[in-house]
Amino acid sequence: MTVNVKELINRVPTGLLINNEWVDAKNNETYEVTNPATDEVLAELASAGEGDARAALDAACQAQADWARTSPRERADILRRAFELVHERGEEFAALMTLEMGKPLSEAQGEVTYGAEFLRWFSEETTRLYGRTATLPEGALRMVTRRKPVGPCLLITPWNFPLAMATRKVGPAVAAGCTMVLKPAKLTPLTAQYFAQTMLDAGLPEGVLNVVSGKSASAISTPLMADKRLRKVSFTGSTAVGRTLLKAAADNVLRTSMELGGNAPFIVFEDADIDQAVAGAMGAKMRNIGEACTAANRFLIHESVADEFTEKLVSAIKALKVGNGMEEGVTCGPLITSDAVENMEALVKDAVDHGGKVLVGGSRVDGAGNFFEPTVLRGMDRGARVFQEEIFGPLSPIFTFKTESEVVAAANDTEYGLASYVYTENSDRMWRLADSLEYGLMGYNAGVISNAAAPFGGVKQSGLGREGAAEGIEEYTSVQYIGVRDPYAGQ
Repeated sequence: MTVNVKELINRVPTGLLINNEWVDAKNNETYEVTNPATDEVLAELASAGEGDARAALDAACQAQADWARTSPRERADILRRAFELVHERGEEFAALMTLEMGKPLSEAQGEVTYGAEFLRWFSEETTRLYGRTATLPEGALRMVTRRKPVGPCLLITPWNFPLAMATRKVGPAVAAGCTMVLKPAKLTPLTAQYFAQTMLDAGLPEGVLNVVSGKSASAISTPLMADKRLRKVSFTGSTAVGRTLLKAAADNVLRTSMELGGNAPFIVFEDADIDQAVAGAMGAKMRNIGEACTAANRFLIHESVADEFTEKLVSAIKALKVGNGMEEGVTCGPLITSDAVENMEALVKDAVDHGGKVLVGGSRVDGAGNFFEPTVLRGMDRGARVFQEEIFGPLSPIFTFKTESEVVAAANDTEYGLASYVYTENSDRMWRLADSLEYGLMGYNAGVISNAAAPFGGVKQSGLGREGAAEGIEEYTSVQYIGVRDPYAGQ
């Protein structure tokens, strides 16, 4: 790592981005961003209030008409330049993510690659917003359809993937011709602030992207969603907050994209390659310290291979190195807050109360920072919280099953439906599981499946809509039908 951390932090804008200017909050309020590995304050940022939120939307609305009329190629070129700049600044983005979120530096570097790819993907999709033409059945009209930008958007991003969640929303909005108000998570805003400046450096016109971070999310989202000029909200976060936003969106009939919570089953059948399954489990569970909506939440292992899988998973978990993600060799960083550590303790205790046994880990790490040992649990019944709730941390609870029908019922026994993982060498079984599992994503003999070219999203209470892929840009458009009189009608 060649980045000078102090110099980098000093280069990150700390104000609010409104109409291409970084400004202080109208009420002059600020908030602190801390490092979860050290508890040290990294920076002090302007904290937006209602007046700042409205000013940001004013700028977005003022810019919308002109921005919508820009050529697809112009928008594509801006996104391509942004893609290149993110890679040029890759070490800086990685360092910021590790400092404010905690993930190991190697994983942060991986997020730079993943996050930048949304900019490249949507730069290519910009010129592919196709419509249709047809003669209507009666012959009196010819149909023309076209996709138009939906209008000013509110983009609300989570703290766990500070770059990728911003690029996954900003990329398609720019491609479609929409203006934006971006509200980053208060726990990890530095990466988003630096990304916004990068978009300006790539040539984004004034008012197209506005950024209002703050210590109160509702102070920003409530007035914006009540404003009739806003046309769409895209949110990634908890299901509880998503429900609240959906209720607010109903009043103005806003377009919504909701990427919410998960409770991913990781299913290993008796014919699976166990070494491959354990490697996939480590990616599905421990990437991002388990703080991911796609993280494997419940390990459902066939009883005939459960002992082998458990032994090998415990061995892999023991090999992890817990520590400050900026240090060489660290593979598991801190959790985001002390509350998250306390939740891990409560989940472990509850699992033990339900008959579970801690096979490795199970405790917080003493000292500064929000560290918790990577943990494997086995033997608890399905009434345990680790079966019912989204864990969002480094706990791996193992349950067993006997039959395919039993495991499908267990996997679907949740309000969530985002990611699922299936390990089997039987391709017929894979297709049966794809049909029967109530999930928007399924990894088949693969533990990490997210990609900018693939549609990402869930069913049930894991959300609405899709991000990434061709579907991602469509979320930021509306379809207009034009009925054209057929010149031969009536002849």
